[in-house]
Amino acid sequence: MPRAKRGFKARRRRNKILKLAKGYRGARSKIFSVAKRQVEKALQGAFAGRKMRKRDFRSLWIMRINAAARTHGLSYSRFINGLDRAAIEVDRKVMAEMAVNDPAGFAYLAEQAKLALQA
Repeated sequence: MPRAKRGFKARRRRNKILKLAKGYRGARSKIFSVAKRQVEKALQGAFAGRKMRKRDFRSLWIMRINAAARTHGLSYSRFINGLDRAAIEVDRKVMAEMAVNDPAGFAYLAEQAKLALQA
């Protein structure tokens, strides 16, 4: 039985890595061993970036809510506390969207929060 040299399988595995490294500078896109290290590092960064994006968006929503709440005489923390006391459950993404595109709806939320804080 002839010896199998894994030529096709090995080439396919290497080409998969080199395809991912396309566009990298110099040896990072040409030499398999260098490209493999760089692709692994890039994939780690991409994984971390997907987690960071969620944090960044939540931070952006909070900033928008805070700015809108301050126009109604409330800080962010007092606004959220008022909504909790009023038993109004709206997530921050929706509230940030309301703050930008629906000022009347956000004003209603702010009024409800103020009333709940006074009671």
